[in-house]
Amino acid sequence: MKTLVAFFSAEGTTAKAAKALAKKLGADLFEIVPEVPYTQADINWKNPLARCNKEKIGKKDVPVAGKVEDFAAYDRVLLGFPIWYYGAPNVVNTFCKAYDWTGKQLFLFATSGGSGIGKTAQKLAPYTEGAVIKDARVLTGLEDLKAFAQELA
Repeated sequence: MKTLVAFFSAEGTTAKAAKALAKKLGADLFEIVPEVPYTQADINWKNPLARCNKEKIGKKDVPVAGKVEDFAAYDRVLLGFPIWYYGAPNVVNTFCKAYDWTGKQLFLFATSGGSGIGKTAQKLAPYTEGAVIKDARVLTGLEDLKAFAQELA
């Protein structure tokens, strides 16, 4: 089974988890990077005028730089991101819309400063139509990451 770990990381936390998972599973790695990178001010959710707030409220697409080569070759995709407003950031939704998910096993993992996974899988499902979402969880530390990787190995 060919595996891809795709991730968006605003501050590096999700990137660390994604890289560790990819290494443990022998998976390919793809970083979801917005065409216009986020600044610290852009992700300051406490500021109602911050970019992250405007994107979420306006349900705006966030263009992604780059594409996964031969996405069709992957049977299993681990998709990681920080929880923003009880779901995936809009850049992740935009990434997902660019691919055909038919027949793929999808495992969602998130990092969060306090939010749970909630209805993240249901919110992401319209963007990953055709995939079977097998799991969705927040990784809160090294033990969670090790357990998740072991279950997938």
